[in-house]
Amino acid sequence: MLSKNKIERINQLARKSKADGLTISEQNEQKQLRQEYLQGVRHSFKNQFKTMKVVDPDGNDVTPKKVKDLQKKNKN
Repeated sequence: MLSKNKIERINQLARKSKADGLTISEQNEQKQLRQEYLQGVRHSFKNQFKTMKVVDPDGNDVTPKKVKDLQKKNKN
């Protein structure tokens, strides 16, 4: 997860981009920070799948095979 400072910096650059535009170095910084942010979001999303279980109204486990495979892979 990104630090609070990095998230604030992303927001500062976004505001500046809309108002005045960014320098080349600021554009590069913004791109890098966005990549870090997206990487964290993807990692968090995958971690949620590791503990997910889908149950139908009858109480049967209907977790998709792809999710079960991911869970098995992470147990080993």
